[in-house]
Amino acid sequence: MAAAAVTAAELSACFEEILGASRFSDYCPNGLQVEGERPIRVLVSGVTASLALVRAAVDHDADAILVHHGWFWRGEDPRVVGMRRARLDGVLRHGLHLYAYHLPLDVHPELGNNAQLGARMGWRVDGTAGEHDLIAWHDLPRPVTAQALGRSLARRLGRRPLAVGALQRPIRRLAWCTGAAQDMLPQAIEAGADAFVSGEIAERTTHLAREAGVVYFAAGHHATERYGVQALGAHVARRFGLEHRFVDDDNPV
Repeated sequence: MAAAAVTAAELSACFEEILGASRFSDYCPNGLQVEGERPIRVLVSGVTASLALVRAAVDHDADAILVHHGWFWRGEDPRVVGMRRARLDGVLRHGLHLYAYHLPLDVHPELGNNAQLGARMGWRVDGTAGEHDLIAWHDLPRPVTAQALGRSLARRLGRRPLAVGALQRPIRRLAWCTGAAQDMLPQAIEAGADAFVSGEIAERTTHLAREAGVVYFAAGHHATERYGVQALGAHVARRFGLEHRFVDDDNPV
């Protein structure tokens, strides 16, 4: 039986109902970034709207693409040349709709990146901190070592994290924020965290972790943000009877 169809406006309204994206001041436009021409029956989701993801969506005969990292970021060169032209051409030529949700997807309490990473790792969200409640934290039932936590991250995310800082410190309160949240380490420390997990690391992060006596884990921007967009795509697909497929355009960063 063929999948049901939904209009771009209906899907936009559904995403807004779930995520409340209009409440956020973000680094990019949230919502429908490129309007296509097709009724939506097949939805492809991925972390980033790369050219490889666009081509995979075309191969899967998708009508719409849902990502966490879309296009038109603040401060970018706005000209449609080079890489941007190739990406836009792939979407426009095939009549695809492109939806992107950044901060609203990070913080959603059930479908968001932090919530979904926590669920995958077995971390209950006991509280939040920081602007937009971007940091989640969990009090572990018993202290763990940095080495044990690193092994757990490697096993469940499929990549070995980089750990810096006070690696002998017992970890009781664990905080996390997916993606490139290394500069939120001070806020995690203020929230009482012994360790903070994010995706990326900067040179300054190592010194701060060492001097504050905490542990910082860089577990991969892509690796930590694979799960929210999958959960959101699957949720709306169930609601409307769409076909949904997640495409993992892997990225070692």
